Amino acid sequence: MTWLLAGLGNPGSEYANTRHNVGFWLAEAVVRDCGGSLSRHKRAQALVCETRIGGLPGERIVVTEPLSFMNASGGPVKALLDFYSVPVSNLIVAHDELDIPLGSIRVKSGGGDNGHNGLRSIRSALGTGDFLRIRLGIGRPPGRQDPADFVLKPFTSDQRPEAQTMVERSVGAVEMLVLQGLAATQNVYNSDPQ
Repeated sequence: MTWLLAGLGNPGSEYANTRHNVGFWLAEAVVRDCGGSLSRHKRAQALVCETRIGGLPGERIVVTEPLSFMNASGGPVKALLDFYSVPVSNLIVAHDELDIPLGSIRVKSGGGDNGHNGLRSIRSALGTGDFLRIRLGIGRPPGRQDPADFVLKPFTSDQRPEAQTMVERSVGAVEMLVLQGLAATQNVYNSDPQ
């Protein structure tokens, strides 16, 4: 059985370090952990790495970063699900989450998009929201800052290490989700780090 991990973000160096791109950070961390590399897909507007997770022989997983902007992520994700014959039940979407404290992870299945344009695009393209999600906490904007501006700004120098630690922890959540399922993963990862 094949899995698809779609890390959400915006392409381009100007967005690479922004809060909105932590989904890309997780995709890249999983690829590094598996010893692979991302390359342009021949039929989908995306970077992909076909690899195994959980050691040899492991479970086959396709890790992707859509090359569309966040609000058009659905097209590349659907194209890859179709290309690799991955059922929606084996789709994991990693994305930033304003309503979770910085550094915290929440794993879930389904749910609304909560104003997240990447999730909205994927739900629209697939006709369902019944896929797995790794929600990477970035916290709420301070004061009256517009959330749309906040997510497109880089982490502060004191926040970045915490964000990177969260992403590294999330690599284990991806592996556990694939190998042991949702309930087991939630038991381990759906609590704030100590």
